[in-house]
Amino acid sequence: MADDDLATLGPAAGPRTTSTDRPAEGPQHPLPGPGHAAPAGRWLPRLVIAGLVLAALNLRPAITSLGALLEEVRAGLGMSGTVAGLLTSVPALCFAAFGIAAPRLARRWGPGAIVCAGMAAITVGVVARPYLGGTGSFLAASALALAGIAVSNVLMPVVIKSWFPGRVGSMTGLYSMALALGTSLAAALTVPMTEALGGSWRTGLAVWGALAAVAVLPWLVVVRQRRALAGAAGSSAARPPEAPVRITSSPTAWALAVFFGLQATAAYITMGWMPQIFRDAGVSAGTAGVLLAVTMAMGVPLSFVLPRLATRMRHQGPLVVLLGLCGLAGYTGLWLAPAAGAWAWALLMGISNCAFPLALTMIGMRSTSSAGVVKLSAFAQSVGYLISIPGPLLVGTLYQHSGGWGLPIALMAGLMVPQIAVGVLAGRDRRIEDEA
Repeated sequence: MADDDLATLGPAAGPRTTSTDRPAEGPQHPLPGPGHAAPAGRWLPRLVIAGLVLAALNLRPAITSLGALLEEVRAGLGMSGTVAGLLTSVPALCFAAFGIAAPRLARRWGPGAIVCAGMAAITVGVVARPYLGGTGSFLAASALALAGIAVSNVLMPVVIKSWFPGRVGSMTGLYSMALALGTSLAAALTVPMTEALGGSWRTGLAVWGALAAVAVLPWLVVVRQRRALAGAAGSSAARPPEAPVRITSSPTAWALAVFFGLQATAAYITMGWMPQIFRDAGVSAGTAGVLLAVTMAMGVPLSFVLPRLATRMRHQGPLVVLLGLCGLAGYTGLWLAPAAGAWAWALLMGISNCAFPLALTMIGMRSTSSAGVVKLSAFAQSVGYLISIPGPLLVGTLYQHSGGWGLPIALMAGLMVPQIAVGVLAGRDRRIEDEA
């Protein structure tokens, strides 16, 4: 299957589309071909929306549910502290390693089939890992689930670009909001559900596989329709061939990759270390956990609003600057008065972490085609997650050797400066095809 065939997932590849939420010219769902009834064209895009939301809900619980029960997992498997620490870096490493394979897999099998397989991999990995016995098997099953997350991460922007070219902002917002909601729900509900289900950490981790299994169902239907949609697309007016894109020669692609990596670094540092910062400042453990939940919950409403706003702007640089300034203000507050203004700093860092949905939105806006979006998404996310790996480890090292949070917080604040700079470059109104 050629690059152009990535478009067969949805109806709208080929013609250059606008990057606003205004309706694009032409239909927003597949035109029925011979032998296909018109109602299919009406309900299938709605099923894709359901698939997007369900997939997004499953892209973080495999990670955050483990964080909530890490001590129990360590005790149950006899896991060393070093291996447990490795678990915190495995997600970013898997996202980088497996995400880069997504474009080739999508060209061979179609994006819908790969997302469906990704949801199945999450289901199997999450359900199996608590019961396989042994640290090695646990890590292998976790890697399977993370591989499913990685390829789905990369392909979500191309699904949105293909099916909803005139609604990139609103659909990215819906997807990002569902992702933030899944992250928050897993963090908040894993421990209570574990207690309600008998107190076994194995059950508490495996139960999230049920949600992933539900997410497989709509994508099965989409995959079954793919050949019919490809036939309908082939019967329509021929599309001009798209020029191949050398993604590594695009300054915008590199700016997006570095921006994605720095915002991911900030997010992982926040999730991994913010509660400890508050606890060392005298905040109780319970309150520190609530503060982290507040930071994460800020992403639910803002992830819906921010992409819609971004697509209405020709240059997303002002949003990058605003989010970066919120991050700088939050880190400054953590350094000056971590306990006295704890709620304000948590809110500010929650706003700053919404650079993630902004990055996803810009990925969808910086290419004219679905094939370009999937290449850009794979490149930006794979390189970005590689960039993010050292950050949390470096913060821990600085904290251990300095005996306080001054240097780590200075590092966090310092990283905001290049994040703003490359984000402004990535937000310019240009396309990777124009730079190739």
